[in-house]
Amino acid sequence: MHSTNSRDLNRNIKTISTLLFALKASGRTFLPFFIVFMVAAGSLYGCRSDKPASDVTIMPENAYEVDGRIYHRLDSAAGFCEQGVASWYGDPFHKKKTANGEVYDMHAMTAAHKTLPFGTMVKVTNVENNKSTIVRINDRGPFCRDRIIDLSFRAAKEIEMIQNGTAAIEIVALGTDDAYLATARDTASDAVYFTGDFTIQAGSFSRPENAENLKKSLEKIAQDVVVGEFEKNNQTFYRVRVGRFHSLLQARDTEQQLIENGFENIYIVAWDL
Repeated sequence: MHSTNSRDLNRNIKTISTLLFALKASGRTFLPFFIVFMVAAGSLYGCRSDKPASDVTIMPENAYEVDGRIYHRLDSAAGFCEQGVASWYGDPFHKKKTANGEVYDMHAMTAAHKTLPFGTMVKVTNVENNKSTIVRINDRGPFCRDRIIDLSFRAAKEIEMIQNGTAAIEIVALGTDDAYLATARDTASDAVYFTGDFTIQAGSFSRPENAENLKKSLEKIAQDVVVGEFEKNNQTFYRVRVGRFHSLLQARDTEQQLIENGFENIYIVAWDL
């Protein structure tokens, strides 16, 4: 790269010298002489590159940067296993948004990992006392070189690492949350893996009577059915929503119940949308 720039520089200098000699021999005035000189000088310095193009960093779609370090998210957690140090996080982050948009609950069974896909169910074993727990990845971190996972307060308490703050652990990925919870619903019923604020939207209408009719139909099989107004493009709409859930798993159960009863055009949304 540098030898090529030197050859280009020498070639441009010769070009400028030739132009200046020709102008002097022709006896022309100073103004054209100055104009030609400036154009030639611009070609000499304007094409110069101080930084080789190979030094430009293009961020891949599956990557993100924190404190100058680039992390590459995994497309799949299949067969994932890792050993290292775990830490935990609590009060300062409680009820704040996690990296996947949920709400951090220090009393739920969740964790932060730098690269595992969101929704991965992970078995974490404290190798110092052989106690283990299962968590769901919904956040990013910890961004310390010597730590590989940040557990919620409850998860850290289950493997008895609260007092020390850290522990030597092993991580084994169990699969996605949908697949895992479908087969372990009975054993996982008392654990909160999903954290957030959800509701089910059943319809949106420009006429309030249509919203009220849907509300009456839904109330035959569901509780907490409400009609709310919202403005869009200077027009008032009336949307019908069912329930408020802090667990996505609970919202999915109610959603499935409604679908089985003929309400197919429904979907789960964040409460504040």
